[in-house]
Amino acid sequence: MNTKQTELPILTLARGKEESLDRFHPWVFSGALRKVPEDLEEGSLVRVAASDGRIIGTGHYQIGSIAVRILSFGDFPVDEAFYAMRLRDAFRLRQALNMARPDNNAYRLIHGEGDFVPGLVVDVYGHTAVLQAHSVGIHHARNIIAEALVNLDGAEIHNVYYKSETTLPYKARLDPVNDYIVGRYESDEATENGLRFHIDWLKGQKTGFFLDQRDNRELLRKYAHGRRVLNTFCYTGGFSVYALAGGALSVDSVDSSAKAISLTDANVTLNFGNDTRHKSYAEDAFKFLDRMEQDSYDLIILDPPAFAKHRSALSNALRGYRRINARAIERIASGGILFTFSCSQAVTREQFRLAVFSAAAQTGRKVRILHQLTQPSDHPINIYHPEGEYLKGLVLYIE
Repeated sequence: MNTKQTELPILTLARGKEESLDRFHPWVFSGALRKVPEDLEEGSLVRVAASDGRIIGTGHYQIGSIAVRILSFGDFPVDEAFYAMRLRDAFRLRQALNMARPDNNAYRLIHGEGDFVPGLVVDVYGHTAVLQAHSVGIHHARNIIAEALVNLDGAEIHNVYYKSETTLPYKARLDPVNDYIVGRYESDEATENGLRFHIDWLKGQKTGFFLDQRDNRELLRKYAHGRRVLNTFCYTGGFSVYALAGGALSVDSVDSSAKAISLTDANVTLNFGNDTRHKSYAEDAFKFLDRMEQDSYDLIILDPPAFAKHRSALSNALRGYRRINARAIERIASGGILFTFSCSQAVTREQFRLAVFSAAAQTGRKVRILHQLTQPSDHPINIYHPEGEYLKGLVLYIE
């Protein structure tokens, strides 16, 4: 990180390829570049120049369709001070959003392009920050970022856990190891909207918890009173805990992973002890819905993993969304509420809504949209990077 800005390699765009960058879109596609030096190492900082030689920005080079992720527009250095500034700005936003407070110490601090640091995700759970790299360049900068995190004034971050074994390009052959960069394991417990959760950042999915559903879980709490609730693809039981807190008559949690079910049970116990309203099932959600009896539930949550991580899988994903939503709409009790989601970035909001519309039409029931949902404010969307809007949700009323 001590390389002078003027010594960085310059990658030049082909003529007419600077338009999206001049609109501050942070990605440079490989086809937009004239030539890449054969000895340029993946993860290197590079400057990107227009065909006339004008410097557009500085970013990380990466092998693949997205060749450069721009970190800084203009000819400004990406160094220790840069990361400290980006973290400081992001934390100030979270403070303004009142994310860090006594009843809520779990939030996303850095959301990649949404916080102007492409390739970086940082989630905070109490005094521990989980750092996740999605690019080789961020992997190389991980120690600098970790140091900036523990020095972030007011954040009270004591530990930084690096968790990137499954998120970095496997062709880069980096062999990353999930481990603490700073500090050590203290406690796996975090608080969200007054509810407590065990967070498995050591072995769990993503950074250990799906913080992007916080606002939607809170909305569910308001609808749960007096209802029989089914939470499919429950993972660690976030929606289940909120439903119980909202006064649900009963809550059934379903996930194909026995480990996820054990985490769900632990989180229910953490908040409610041995609450007989809750039952859990380690079973495939599709099969559970297929055998579900008519009118068994008044409120159903469909929050599956991404059916399509790439556009090549889009058709199969849309069929999956149609199938699972049709079954839930068909079987839910009259006057029921359905919370249904897609976290597939390859599926647009319009495509998801059309899939749910098709599912509803297939059942012949009267269905109304009560809410259209998205990701929370600590997962901001860079207005110049609409691809950052990945979470889509609908709340439906079924007569």
